[in-house]
Amino acid sequence: MLKLITLPPLSLYIHIPWCVQKCPYCDFFSLPSQGALPEQDYILALLADFKHDLPLVGTRPIQSIFIGGGTPSLLSPNAVNTLLSGLKRTDTAEITLEANPGTVDSTRFCGFRAAGINRLSLGIQSFNDDMLQRLGRIHGRIEAISAIKSAQNAGFNTLNLDLMFGLPGQTVAEALEDLRMAVSFQPSHLSWYQLTIEPNTPFYHNPPILPDDDILWEMHMRGQQYLQEQAYVQYEISAYAKSGQQCQHNLNYWKFGDYLGIGAGAHAKISYPDRITRRVKQDNPHSYLHAVITQSTTLTTEDVVLEFMINALRLVKGFTPKEFITYTGLSMSCITQTVQEACTRGWLQYDTQGIYVTPLGRRYLNDVLGLFVA
Repeated sequence: MLKLITLPPLSLYIHIPWCVQKCPYCDFFSLPSQGALPEQDYILALLADFKHDLPLVGTRPIQSIFIGGGTPSLLSPNAVNTLLSGLKRTDTAEITLEANPGTVDSTRFCGFRAAGINRLSLGIQSFNDDMLQRLGRIHGRIEAISAIKSAQNAGFNTLNLDLMFGLPGQTVAEALEDLRMAVSFQPSHLSWYQLTIEPNTPFYHNPPILPDDDILWEMHMRGQQYLQEQAYVQYEISAYAKSGQQCQHNLNYWKFGDYLGIGAGAHAKISYPDRITRRVKQDNPHSYLHAVITQSTTLTTEDVVLEFMINALRLVKGFTPKEFITYTGLSMSCITQTVQEACTRGWLQYDTQGIYVTPLGRRYLNDVLGLFVA
């Protein structure tokens, strides 16, 4: 039986569902914007949503806020200021906003900074114009470089750059050149992840030709080595940070912490002493403006185990038995046999440091996780 002695840390996710155009690889809930956004009405709906959900968490402090999408940088700085002021969470240490290089300029960045955003995540993806075109991005190399410089000039010292590798027709040299260009700006954080073809995306129905597995592995290993040489410490499968600059919001996800989710299509995870729940908001922005409809489910023991593993095994350091017990409210006996099997196969290591994925297991992570499927 699940029994949580201490509730986990709490974050807040805010979903902005609009983007300029839908990228063919994206499986996140988003809709192309058509004309002016109803941003004033949407901000009011977000604040009402937040007020409605606050009783679920009582007085628990919110340690981080992440405004994602979609393309949150389509919002005006005034709208972001109204949102953050209305939340009245000035004690929150980390407040991140995702931005698309094709939707921002120096004035906008300064406005976001003044509104209270203290961490920016720029969706660069690549500095190669051909690659960006194949990905359906609305920006090019020049816009990407300009956005980075403008963000830094606006005072965003805590800056993440999102990059992808394994792009259609990409060579190892091209993937490494993207990393070198990103590192030349010395951002505090890099998210460097492999392009995957997700169901219900245009790429899934009309798949591009991607590099083969051997080339992908070479990209991964050489990129990982390069980032290590440049003092970027890998702490998760696709996350690299300068010392002390890990993303606290994402760390909370990966450690199986709790988070409220507000906005059309937003998800939440809320723990109670005797259960863990998932909550999903309706994904129609127009309907969301008039009434918030939420679906809530209680996770089974099997769900809790699998979801914990899906998140915690992404971390380079994995997890400790104490963390498993604390965050799931379950006994280690729920996973001991499966962990032992994964160790026998060379996929997991279990020692005094904890339970973590080996280099071999990292390459076959989906197979590792498959062992924990009930």
